Amino acid sequence: MTFEQLEISAPILSALKKEGYTHPTPIQEKSIPIVLEGNDLLACAQTGTGKTAAFSIPILMQLSENKHQGRRKIRALIVTPTRELAIQIGESLNAYGSELNLKNTVIFGGVSQNPQVSQLQKGVDILVATPGRLLDLIGQGEISLKDLEVFVLDEADRMLDMGFIHDVRKLLKLIPTKRQSLFFSATMPPQIVELANTILKNPSKVEVTPVSSTAETIQQEIYLVEKQNKNALLLHLLKNPKIETALVFTRTKHGADKVAKFLTKNGVKAEAIHGNKAQNARQRALTNFKNKSIRVLVATDIAARGIDVDELAFVVNFEIPNVAETYVHRIGRTGRAGNEGKAVSFVEQDEVAYLRDIEKLINQKIPVNKEHPFVPETPFDMSAKAPTKVQQQRPARTARPAPAQAAKKAPRSNKQRLTR
Repeated sequence: MTFEQLEISAPILSALKKEGYTHPTPIQEKSIPIVLEGNDLLACAQTGTGKTAAFSIPILMQLSENKHQGRRKIRALIVTPTRELAIQIGESLNAYGSELNLKNTVIFGGVSQNPQVSQLQKGVDILVATPGRLLDLIGQGEISLKDLEVFVLDEADRMLDMGFIHDVRKLLKLIPTKRQSLFFSATMPPQIVELANTILKNPSKVEVTPVSSTAETIQQEIYLVEKQNKNALLLHLLKNPKIETALVFTRTKHGADKVAKFLTKNGVKAEAIHGNKAQNARQRALTNFKNKSIRVLVATDIAARGIDVDELAFVVNFEIPNVAETYVHRIGRTGRAGNEGKAVSFVEQDEVAYLRDIEKLINQKIPVNKEHPFVPETPFDMSAKAPTKVQQQRPARTARPAPAQAAKKAPRSNKQRLTR
């Protein structure tokens, strides 16, 4: 199926085409028609299945076709547990709605509220928010939700894990009872089922299976290494002339820049690609990587979603992800179309628990390579337990600068599905 067959409006189709998206994922194919019909939706879907687009695209369509006169008012509210996810959703709305006359803004705690309040005062159609900052600004009179038409609760089970369910219940008392509600959760424990029942009215239900398998053509290896030795280990691996190109993943934009700078300083042509890079800079870096003008492309997960490189044979997880499904998507960049590929992951002591989650998801033990110069002198505790989800996911309390305006992503191959 294509997006055209889902009867997506022309401006959004055009934006999707610019992004290189042509085929919806299963969650999008099932959810978009339900939302466009105005029904409530209960969707069981994990990160990486494309759920963001499953609600973003129909919301953009509905609001653009039913224009509101006068000053912009908040007509759609998307509540999500973490600042990182909120920023990602905001980027998606900017991309899919680039040809529409709609405004969205993102608010979250841990930073000054002043720039966020300034954006709200200019008027927005779609608000993306974390619960704490949202309730704070409602209490201050900076946000009115009386004109709300669509309410989205994203990653409800993570809300529960992070202790936000009480905030969600308080919020429900502040929004109109006459609304369309969309509820997304990766799992459905009893408390989440109970919450869904209080939010939704006669919902349509959609469930998709998460990606959990890796291609058999991909050779996987783990390198246990101290954090301070990761750069040197990467340089050591790249001494192998058989590695013509390598895609390296980091968790942060700052980390991607640091790795690219280190490699360049040591004679390896490398560039970083992430959300703070302008679209033309991303496209230039990707083109240079594809034509082998540079040997290494260092990417964050969001930016890497646009990367589709034929015959890519080597992927490095400089930092393994704390979401197991992300690992599957990362290493899936290699070993395509029957070609062989290799994926190596650098694992420090603090990442052992994430490795265990990954092995549980893919149902296989990843072999450890002990033949390298940076094997830790003190053996790692391979039974280390993962931090609680609250510890993993709660936003930092220290103030950080607000993120720069998200740039559009580089176009991707038409073979790619939209995975946000």
